[in-house]
Amino acid sequence: MQLDILFEDPHFIAINKPQGMLVHASKISEDSVFVLQTLRDQIGAPVFTIHRLDRATSGVLIYGKSSADAELLAEYFREKTIEKKYLAIVRGWPEASGTIDYAVRDQDKPNAEFLPARTHFRCLGKSEVPHAIGKKYPTARFALVEAEPETGRRHQIRKHFAHILHPVIGDKRHGDNKHNAYFWKTLELPRMFLHAWALSFKHPVSGVPVRIRAPLDALFQKTLLVLDLAKFSPI
Repeated sequence: MQLDILFEDPHFIAINKPQGMLVHASKISEDSVFVLQTLRDQIGAPVFTIHRLDRATSGVLIYGKSSADAELLAEYFREKTIEKKYLAIVRGWPEASGTIDYAVRDQDKPNAEFLPARTHFRCLGKSEVPHAIGKKYPTARFALVEAEPETGRRHQIRKHFAHILHPVIGDKRHGDNKHNAYFWKTLELPRMFLHAWALSFKHPVSGVPVRIRAPLDALFQKTLLVLDLAKFSPI
């Protein structure tokens, strides 16, 4: 497969990561196709990891063209000087804006400690559609939100929206099973609706502002239309 390259210069290359694709090989997965090796094969050169996205998350993923370049930008991530914006479809109607300040831990690591985590969000739009999910109500409410994680903990956005009772649709681990089943089986919209749509930073070598935007895939766009949320999307 060919990855969609969003940005490239002598130091960095950014792609629009497809949902469902692992970033790199993992001992707990039998997958044989990974973003890292696919990109290396596509451009015929090594690339070096700066940050990661979950398998089920799509969007902007940037790599260094050398280990030194990767470390320069990785330091920006550690210092929180990079602006990261995500789009998510969530259950219900959250507040117009807010900050979720809630410590999280990596539950896959034994004895992992809880670490501080903060996510800022704003609700871009709400809808109420005639879908009787769970049969309790004749309609269902959804919202399109933009999230800006201040910290970068594993599954942070997913855990944070689940914590405020507005889980991301399609999130198998932290989401609502009834809603997930309805989207996958009834609506035939099988994905988690979380997309890293924007990455902005001051180039660590040239000093020039860099703004990278990742378009939504067809399934995400279709779902926005089904839920009457497309008019609120910034992309």
